[in-house]
Amino acid sequence: MQQIFNFIIRNSNRLLFLLLLGISLALTIQSHSFHRSRMISSANFISGGVYEKINNVNEYLNLRTENDELVLENARLKSLLFNKEDTTKAPMIDSIRGVKPADIIVSKVIHNSYSTHENYITLNSGSNEGVKQDMGVINSLGIIGIVDNTSPNYSTVISILNMKSQINAKLKKSNHFGSLTWDGKSTGTVQLTDVPRLASVRKGDTIVTGGQSVIFPENINIGVVDKYYTNTKTTFYTIDVKLFNDMTNLGHVYIIKSKGREELINLENKNKEKDE
Repeated sequence: MQQIFNFIIRNSNRLLFLLLLGISLALTIQSHSFHRSRMISSANFISGGVYEKINNVNEYLNLRTENDELVLENARLKSLLFNKEDTTKAPMIDSIRGVKPADIIVSKVIHNSYSTHENYITLNSGSNEGVKQDMGVINSLGIIGIVDNTSPNYSTVISILNMKSQINAKLKKSNHFGSLTWDGKSTGTVQLTDVPRLASVRKGDTIVTGGQSVIFPENINIGVVDKYYTNTKTTFYTIDVKLFNDMTNLGHVYIIKSKGREELINLENKNKEKDE
């Protein structure tokens, strides 16, 4: 306490000056509207800057929650898109495969290989969430691969960048089908093989999943035609497809349940039993 008194006595002149300065400023601000408005503007500028910084911190901390909400919303929109009928032509019976919201499992890539000839992806969803072998995996840009194995909490996916992968695909503008494979070279390009030479192919044409697949819904994006040539051994087209997806940078994905596949397998097994 004695030190406080000593400080006041030593600096009495300065403190008195600051007090009188404060009083004069207050009187000036109160009596002049211009000074008062400038004072309020300065205070708002300072407080607004502080609030903005606090809000930026809060938004950063809430990014994970907001991202999860966006993923769920994307899954809902994907379901609506899959169930929307193609208005460009009258569909045949069973030619449109709908995907209900309950048949979409949202997952996240926790490991992704793309530098070998047989690449696999690991997801943080497994049998506990309903993931099974041979389910299709896609994201907002296109197909990713097919579920290979599952554990209670995780699953592995055969990437489309796997030389063992074969997926039914077609030219979007026609019904000419082929088999989507990978030659093991570029991570941005896969090959659509066995396309009939009668097909009209142009650079930039869109390649999508075909209707013969029971793993993927029809018309899921894959990529665009980069170049094409005739295979001298088969006399069919081989098309280099530039992928929409950057397979080296994957985040959230959607696993699609396919009830039709189990039905088809059971039917084929019954036919085999009859033949035996």
